Amino acid sequence: MSSRIFQGIVLQMKDATNRTIGVIDETGTVISCTDLGSIGKRRGLNEDQLEDIADGITRADGATFKPLATFGSTFDFAAFVDGEDDTALALCQMAAIALNGAKQSHEEKHDKATFIKNIILDNILPGDIYVRSRELHFSTDIPYAVFLVRLGERNDLATIDVLQNMFPDRQHDFVFSVSETDIVLVKEVSADVDTKELMSIARQIEETVGTELYTRVVIGIGTVTEHLRELAGSFKSAQVAIEVGKVFDSEKAIIAYESLGIGRLIYQLPTTLCEMFLSEVFKKNTIDSLDSETIFTINKFFENNLNVSETSRKLFVHRNTLVYRLEKIKKLTGLDLREFDHAIIFKVALMVRKYLASREPKY
Repeated sequence: MSSRIFQGIVLQMKDATNRTIGVIDETGTVISCTDLGSIGKRRGLNEDQLEDIADGITRADGATFKPLATFGSTFDFAAFVDGEDDTALALCQMAAIALNGAKQSHEEKHDKATFIKNIILDNILPGDIYVRSRELHFSTDIPYAVFLVRLGERNDLATIDVLQNMFPDRQHDFVFSVSETDIVLVKEVSADVDTKELMSIARQIEETVGTELYTRVVIGIGTVTEHLRELAGSFKSAQVAIEVGKVFDSEKAIIAYESLGIGRLIYQLPTTLCEMFLSEVFKKNTIDSLDSETIFTINKFFENNLNVSETSRKLFVHRNTLVYRLEKIKKLTGLDLREFDHAIIFKVALMVRKYLASREPKY
């Protein structure tokens, strides 16, 4: 961010007080000041004092400091006023308000991350994307992948810091919060990137956040975009990935939209249509008439690609025992799982039942 923005504000305050007012960056170097001779000089602040400034209003080095608004837990800039008395405190608070306003206005106009966030949240008209991208010297046809990182608890600023440290290139990778529990990473990728590479990036995020913060996250991977205007759609697909994964693959921490398969279709069906499908498929008995052991056997049969010998080995039962169970399922439901078409119908039915269970109100 240009120091000229801050300099214009502090110079307007010069006539209102005889106190020196200025702005330091994260290293403690003065970048704007009513005393022009101080610009470029470093304040006598040690690392502990700089950390204190990040936490809030601090008195040190004969001055009062207040950090300006930032997304992370460390400050980018802080306002300061010479003196450690109450007057200095009041002036510093007022200066911070004015400087924060200028900072926010500048970022909304010139910050790429804010621009990307506005696209993601549909806060900018499609036609304006072209105009703003030219103003920011932003190429519109670079491929990006959207990762939605959902925390189990409310958003912790430390999580944003971890992600920003993992992806420090602020010109090509963008990290920002979109809700109390959701953080978005928009990462520039190669044109030939595949799902395997995206899953690898997501695993790195999951492992790093888990190791450093002991926090479990669920990550949805959206579609890869070919143009900036597609980012909002990619973000929505990442949301869908998490929601569909929560229904059909609740044990997974990483879900890619491209890998959702038939679950994506089922999730979009009206519940009345799903109920009608189940009633038509199971004319003899409802799917709920099958006990848990039978459902477990069916799932194992599907996991082993309808292979009777392999399934019986995994279940530690004789092959004839499994055949008997399959015959029993055929009598109860009218579906022979050894036939491919019947197996597909039954697999879809299990997923539909799981979907309907997820839509039932929780009391």
